Amino acid sequence: MTNYPYDRAALRANLATLEQTPGVAKPDPILTADNVVRRFGGMTAVDVDHVEVQRGAITALIGPNGAGKTTFFNLLTGFDRPTPASGREKASWSFDGKSFSRTSATKVARSGMIRTFQLTKALTRMTVLENMLIGAANQPGENLFVGLVKPLWAKRERENVERAEELLRRFKLDAKRDDMAGGLSGGQKKLLEMARALMSNPSMIMLDEPMAGVNPALTQSLLEHIETLRDEGTTVLFVEHDMHMVRHISDWVVVMAQGKIIAEGLPEDVMTSSAVIDAYLGAHHDRDLGDDDVINTEMIRTIEEQVREETR
Repeated sequence: MTNYPYDRAALRANLATLEQTPGVAKPDPILTADNVVRRFGGMTAVDVDHVEVQRGAITALIGPNGAGKTTFFNLLTGFDRPTPASGREKASWSFDGKSFSRTSATKVARSGMIRTFQLTKALTRMTVLENMLIGAANQPGENLFVGLVKPLWAKRERENVERAEELLRRFKLDAKRDDMAGGLSGGQKKLLEMARALMSNPSMIMLDEPMAGVNPALTQSLLEHIETLRDEGTTVLFVEHDMHMVRHISDWVVVMAQGKIIAEGLPEDVMTSSAVIDAYLGAHHDRDLGDDDVINTEMIRTIEEQVREETR
């Protein structure tokens, strides 16, 4: 395996040497997917020939609503199954050298690939700490027979609690340790979900719209946490509509439209690509997607509504 640099400048310098075309091979891919197709009735939601995600990088997956991003996340993480495609090779993907073509979501998570959701999945009638402990890997006390003998699981439980408390301090949720998760704000629930995902020390974390519904006061905190994950060696793949955030934080951008990957590249190049702008923004082709005083999340959604109205 390549000893790929996690220093951002070195990583981006390496990525800058790549040809910026859909499906381009990466120096050290942690995730590779081929021939992934998902149809719902007569509609094709995902049709990805080939894509690779670079180890140790922050990769953004962007595209208008309905592009297939969340469905693609669901397929990769075992929450959905691809549609058999006649006349094509069977869908396949691998993570860290392991094939996940027919693997359950539980096995995917245990292998080190964890995802979050657009709508937070905090268990509202449990405390913040209890929510964290659910995310811990290797809990021997869950075994019926081991659970009857406390010395066999007590040490591991103490370690899990220590890990949870460490992460709660890191995400500034330690003061909420014993509060019910249902009482947290939307942004705090996002922080809790991200913290819980780290309980199992994943190699890769997949974030589905991490900034959706987050108070602006917590946005910068979330950004910093994502960057810290990358700096510590965790690969990050995230879906996001806020183009300024994408440009600010990403090392690489993958663009989906109508289920297909239509472009890949460095954020500053992809966001000024005429092909991407035509597919993503239509009539707003003269605007730079990374210009935060022109394009923000609300405008992106307004434009998407306009495009849907025009195509009905």
